Amino acid sequence: MTAADVAVVLFGERRLPRPLRALPTANLDEVQRYRRVVVVGADADLAAVLKRLLRADRLDVEVAHVTSWRRARRAICGAAQRVPLIRDETGTVIVGSALWRGVDGPLHGEAIVDDTVLFDGDVAAVRVEPTFAMPGLRATVVGRGGRRWVAGRAAQLGTTGAVVVRDGVAAPRPVKRSTFYRHTEGWLRVR
Repeated sequence: MTAADVAVVLFGERRLPRPLRALPTANLDEVQRYRRVVVVGADADLAAVLKRLLRADRLDVEVAHVTSWRRARRAICGAAQRVPLIRDETGTVIVGSALWRGVDGPLHGEAIVDDTVLFDGDVAAVRVEPTFAMPGLRATVVGRGGRRWVAGRAAQLGTTGAVVVRDGVAAPRPVKRSTFYRHTEGWLRVR
């Protein structure tokens, strides 16, 4: 892979790590043009890049996430491995975690991970996280002692009203249903 095959996508006020300064920078609209993209930003920024690649049908692009100087060096020469891509019914990708919480108090409803009931009734919130191995995600009820994680391919919520928080970003409107699931094709994570 040559330097022309790799680009850096820099988000917000972040500084470009020294090992990446020789690489060209790209914006979100250009990420599908490269063989490898290095994302310098938060989990929500990485998720935005993956969402763009998903919509462009370019999950063959290798993606590195840089959060430190040490990771910047690995982003250039590290190997890529296909890992599960977790998305929701809106096409939004999560890479860190998602949260289902009540609109004005407890979350009321039912959540299921594959065939396992995670909760039925009222809870503080539910946390959903991608995993880097199959089946692809795990979920737990927040606020209960001794967290019990349930792994599966999909997590579904039916509720009287919930706020969905994806990688720290809350959705603008409450929902009655929400689903996170493993996409048919994973993404190429550079380690």
